[in-house]
Amino acid sequence: MAMASRVCVIGSGSWGTAAAGLVARNGSERQVVLWARCEEVATSINECHRNPRHLREYRLPANVCSTTDPAGALEGAGAIVVAVPSNHLRGVLDAFAAWVPSTTPVLVLTKGIEPTSHLLMTEVVADVWGHTDRIAALSGPNHAEEICLGMVSAAVVAAPNGQLARVFQGLFVCPEFRAYRTSDLRGVEVCAAGKNVIAISCGVCAGWNMGDNAQAVLMTRGLAEMSRVVVACGGDSLTCMGLAGMGDLVATCTSHHSRNRSFGEALAHGATLEGYERATGMVVEGARAARSLHEVAQERHIEMPITSCVHAMLYEGTDIGRAAQMLLERVPNEEFYGIRPQGGGAATDACA
Repeated sequence: MAMASRVCVIGSGSWGTAAAGLVARNGSERQVVLWARCEEVATSINECHRNPRHLREYRLPANVCSTTDPAGALEGAGAIVVAVPSNHLRGVLDAFAAWVPSTTPVLVLTKGIEPTSHLLMTEVVADVWGHTDRIAALSGPNHAEEICLGMVSAAVVAAPNGQLARVFQGLFVCPEFRAYRTSDLRGVEVCAAGKNVIAISCGVCAGWNMGDNAQAVLMTRGLAEMSRVVVACGGDSLTCMGLAGMGDLVATCTSHHSRNRSFGEALAHGATLEGYERATGMVVEGARAARSLHEVAQERHIEMPITSCVHAMLYEGTDIGRAAQMLLERVPNEEFYGIRPQGGGAATDACA
């Protein structure tokens, strides 16, 4: 696969905007087309090189342009980057389906698990656009607010096809953005969804002034919880120790840039999910992931106590005090129970 001279980025939120700028900076001869829902956003990017809704102070490189037309965004694109919130993903994919060539490589930045179907985000793309073997995912500790400033970050490109992973690694890698590769696509995507849920719990913990120790407990036990579901879904538990797991978990649970942690803090002070999203204009991905992962855990008998408590607070009317009590009343088990597949072999079951 040759390096694309024209790249289409679908989604003009914070991460889509930062990703478009990063790919454009990495190739001054490359044209990057950023698809936006809103004409106001596209016009501002084309005329002022700024997104008026997200990362407003960030000036995009001159080789980034924008359009609201799916066909125009995809015309001549040698690679597609999808950066749409999980709750809008399928609808946006449907709008583009008629113009997506069957061989164009696709990189998915969206994190989550689709409710009801329990499909991972790359699986949703494959379900709508087909041709699974050309679809990869990128994940890691990647706050858009820092990436657009050229601050150091890293991510992992996941694809069973090593050549495909190298193509997208080449698009993103530069001295300040370290891009690695892995073949464990399922493990990376499950981690990407799970860490957002744990970040909400850490935000609640911070909002209730429960201390640093308690937040460290939630992060480490959350990592073990993520590892159990990764193994159950056919991924490699070692992935949880890497950029998509521990790396992204640390950033999402501790940073003031994290909308999931910030929402958890707001929740501790009486906010609702609907009110928070309306006030900030941001999607709390962890709230959707909590519902999907809770369903997966129930169906597959995976112990995910932190996820269950976040689900209870968001969707079952459980107050924070009772949720904390539910966790603290549990009898501690062996630290890494449920992570190693029985018999030592690799798990092969899918999430769906």
